[in-house]
Amino acid sequence: MGVRVGVVVCVTSFLLGALFTHWIADSLTLWKTPVTDEHLWTAASYYSILANGPVEILYFLSAVVVLGGTTILWSLRDGEAENLMFDGGSIFLFGVTILMYLNSVLPKIFDTFASLPSHQLKDPFPRALRGATLELASNNLICSVALTGVLALQAGRFWAESTDSDDLEVDDADELKGRKSRAKTPELRAN
Repeated sequence: MGVRVGVVVCVTSFLLGALFTHWIADSLTLWKTPVTDEHLWTAASYYSILANGPVEILYFLSAVVVLGGTTILWSLRDGEAENLMFDGGSIFLFGVTILMYLNSVLPKIFDTFASLPSHQLKDPFPRALRGATLELASNNLICSVALTGVLALQAGRFWAESTDSDDLEVDDADELKGRKSRAKTPELRAN
């Protein structure tokens, strides 16, 4: 149990960290007002670098995603109520992230940002790219929140299971005390 949870937490944390690297671009479009053409060109240039980067990075990220998804699914095999609740929620959030990334984020990066028109930072930003840039930042934020939910569910699972094991230890200790006191009582009566 501990190794599986550890793998899920490590994979999710790694993917969350990978999404946080997009903060360079996303912070300019989500959290700055007003969103200027310079902000949009900076974000678009960042995504253009990603679109034209080495394909091995995608292979590595895909392997990490498969490892995480497989580990969460493997945990469901136990069939315990805690696993169904926490791992079911984790699978849902992990799946939402994967679907959003495969259906929205990656196609937008590769289709829209693979080749940008030559520009200066002060040039007017094309209206067609504006919506794609803002939507990409929003999708990255949604994926980050979903993966944070996976971490919260796994922490909840750990807490619930550790509380159960603490209760079992207390029950075992109380039972042992009860046996010792019952064992001493006949000796006192015999004397």
